[in-house]
Amino acid sequence: MRDDILEQAAGWRAEGRRVALATVVATWGSSPRPVGSQMAVDDGGAMIGSVSGGCIEGAVVHEARKTMEDGEPRLISFGVSNEMAWEVGLACGGRVQVYVEAME
Repeated sequence: MRDDILEQAAGWRAEGRRVALATVVATWGSSPRPVGSQMAVDDGGAMIGSVSGGCIEGAVVHEARKTMEDGEPRLISFGVSNEMAWEVGLACGGRVQVYVEAME
């Protein structure tokens, strides 16, 4: 799957689109996706892959758009306490760090 994500992102770049790549770089506790999981986003809003199974991806897309605009990479952290986890549909709490970079 990872190769598919990178191939699609490279295809978008070849078409002249701006693209950002998000990669899970660290997790603690419960995390829907392991370290190394990736998601690519283009400047038209297309996405491929997953860094969270959906629970933080809206925020990651938002940060990816900023990265496409200014070219600055971002390291973003998300955390959920055990108590809040049930409220947002997770089995238990945890933290995840996602690195977002523009593809050149």
